[in-house]
Amino acid sequence: MSNQKVVVVMPAYNAEKTLEKTVAEIPETVSEVILVDDCSKDKTSEVAKSLGLKVFQHDINKGYGGNQKTCYQEALKLNPDIVIMVHPDYQYTPKLINAMIAMIESGYYDVVCASRILGRGAIKGKMPQYKYFFNRILTLLENFIIGEKLSEYHTGYRAFSAEVLKSIDFTKNSDDFVFDNQMLLQIFSKGFRVGEISCPTKYFPEASSINIKRSLKYGTGCLLESIKYRICKILGRDYR
Repeated sequence: MSNQKVVVVMPAYNAEKTLEKTVAEIPETVSEVILVDDCSKDKTSEVAKSLGLKVFQHDINKGYGGNQKTCYQEALKLNPDIVIMVHPDYQYTPKLINAMIAMIESGYYDVVCASRILGRGAIKGKMPQYKYFFNRILTLLENFIIGEKLSEYHTGYRAFSAEVLKSIDFTKNSDDFVFDNQMLLQIFSKGFRVGEISCPTKYFPEASSINIKRSLKYGTGCLLESIKYRICKILGRDYR
């Protein structure tokens, strides 16, 4: 049993159909679960409250990155040791939370990303072929540009030590999907250690996803941010 105070955050949008399944797999080691409802059009907030979650609602849709900003700001107010982001769409299993906690507690890692690529989780989970191809090519290019070696940069299942969240200014990042990548680049820029764990994943109609047009915009944004990071590194400056 972990002695750490662990807070799970869930950036949610129209997640009423999958939220209960996701919450049911969160282990007892978690002290508190925060859900931020980004102006959903369904009953996400009502379901979350019925499950005993700490719920915050946006009056307007602030986007995926804007949602996460609220998640982390509210989580830090609870003085946690570890904060874990889990999407409430049941695409990732919360059963890996204890393993991710242990990796941070070991002292070897400050951040842990659950990778769909390690262990062929994405293929077994029926990730669309174009998404898998896009993920692999984009990750290869990012690793080359920034000089790191992750199996993927695009997972929405991540654990952070509280020190990491306090050390980076995530509020400067985009309100869109590229937020995730910007956050990782800030983490690398500060010298924090990032580990990965193999994660099964599930693709089904209720699981959140972005279309090809949004994917292309996201991919372009990731590459541009990687180039900015590389330039900052060459000039000896902090990224963002």
